[in-house]
Amino acid sequence: MGRVRLWDGSTPWVVTRYQDQRALLANSALSVDPRIPGFPYWDPSERSTAETDPALWRFLTRMDAPEHPVRRRMLFQEFAPKRIEGMRPRVERIVDRQIEKLLASGAPADFVSDFALPIPSLVICELLGVPYADRDLFQRNAKVIVRLGVTVEERNAAVGEVREYLKGLVKAKEHAPQDDLLSRLATEYIRAGKLSIDDVATDGFLLLTAGHETTTNMIALGTLFLLSRPDQVEQLRRAENPKAIAGAVEELLRYLAILHNGRRRVATADIEIGGETIRAGDGVILPDNVANRDPDVFTAPEEFDITREPKPHLTFGFGPHQCLGQSLARLELQIVFSTLFDRVPGLRLAVPLEEVDFKTRMRVYGVDSMPVAW
Repeated sequence: MGRVRLWDGSTPWVVTRYQDQRALLANSALSVDPRIPGFPYWDPSERSTAETDPALWRFLTRMDAPEHPVRRRMLFQEFAPKRIEGMRPRVERIVDRQIEKLLASGAPADFVSDFALPIPSLVICELLGVPYADRDLFQRNAKVIVRLGVTVEERNAAVGEVREYLKGLVKAKEHAPQDDLLSRLATEYIRAGKLSIDDVATDGFLLLTAGHETTTNMIALGTLFLLSRPDQVEQLRRAENPKAIAGAVEELLRYLAILHNGRRRVATADIEIGGETIRAGDGVILPDNVANRDPDVFTAPEEFDITREPKPHLTFGFGPHQCLGQSLARLELQIVFSTLFDRVPGLRLAVPLEEVDFKTRMRVYGVDSMPVAW
């Protein structure tokens, strides 16, 4: 671990060891609240938004105890592993239909827009109760929100448009609930006075934008990576045991961690870690993609092996802020990678690798477009 200098001249700590990251992510003296002095902002627009938008801290990912565990419990039942597993037949149908659409479109096709993006968008829309016909609104704004270097006005406009859309949707569901997450939050918590319409819309915003952006990038990047390793694809095809498929997905998640700029925290009290003292007010950056290759935890960490004995990678974080939607992401990835190469055995890149358009100025790393043929 050591200090780095950020764009604003601040010098937060960067902690890279796996065990140190786990310890810090579980430490209540590290805050996710961007309003606390010393927080290591990604860019100027994030700092300005934190200072000027009072609704930012209402995001679950920006809350500390005691409010955070209360809000998280309200949502956790919707993402409990058994409940998510019950969605498997529906997700399988979504994946099958999208493969059929991909094949019907003819080659070459853009794997991202024709396959990787629609699947998590369809799944999260169904779960939340958001009309998929409105997908352009949140997909377009999500790209702005996760882009580095956007202006304050661009970021706030993108957040505001999605938030206002969801507020209207939540109001409608409060009066005419259906069988979806936003309806249940509206009827169970808004009517009881435990949450406001703004609260539910904000939770929906986080789940909607994060729920499709991250999984889309893992599907596209994972497919691109596997296409360059036909031996691993063949092992994946032969893996009839669901545990083997799940293990392959965990290795993809470890090896291709898509958050490359680290989780951001700020210390609210002195913390002793790794032989150093992080003082109250110090910013802390925790790059999980580095911890996921810690040789003290993972044997031959630079090698990709879908038969690797599963290890508890940090792609979904750890501690009280561990990713709420991890079971859903795992389910989608398991179904995609156990189905795609079986149904499209000739899948291949339609352009040289150097012509693939990668996302290099985003908070979430991935592939922007990816022409494929079969």
